[in-house]
Amino acid sequence: MANWSPIEESVPTTMPRIIRFDHVGITVADLDLVTAFFIGLGLHVEGRVDGMEGEFLETVCGVKDSRTNIVMLKSEDSSVGIELSSFEKPAHEPGNPHAMANELGLRSIAFEVDDLQEMLTGLETQGYGLIGGVGEYEGMWKMAYVRGPEGLTVALAQRLDN
Repeated sequence: MANWSPIEESVPTTMPRIIRFDHVGITVADLDLVTAFFIGLGLHVEGRVDGMEGEFLETVCGVKDSRTNIVMLKSEDSSVGIELSSFEKPAHEPGNPHAMANELGLRSIAFEVDDLQEMLTGLETQGYGLIGGVGEYEGMWKMAYVRGPEGLTVALAQRLDN
């Protein structure tokens, strides 16, 4: 969105490279509610696994005796997904549902939309409101942060015709 200035990169030549960006993982309490929210934004369910447990899960996430349900969501035009995970055991730990942009951690998940105002109106009827307001960046973008279910911050941006 912005006109970023280049940053000198200091990458060791022996470091393997990332092949592609695959997904963002989000732990939620109510898997069905959050899944429905993202479907409402236009994503589709690519797959679902219920009752995942065992050595693989415990090794990867580092949580012993864990069991989770997972939904993978994607948009029609992207290979990048959102993995929603809801733990049956152990119980999830609370996050800050009112986290603001200056708090450490995952700030937001962002989507480009074709009609920002229509999207905001639809979300408002579902009880999801703006965190701040609708801003415009250099005549190129309109953008807003919305507080989704369980306090998730969703950035929605519309490219403006120049």
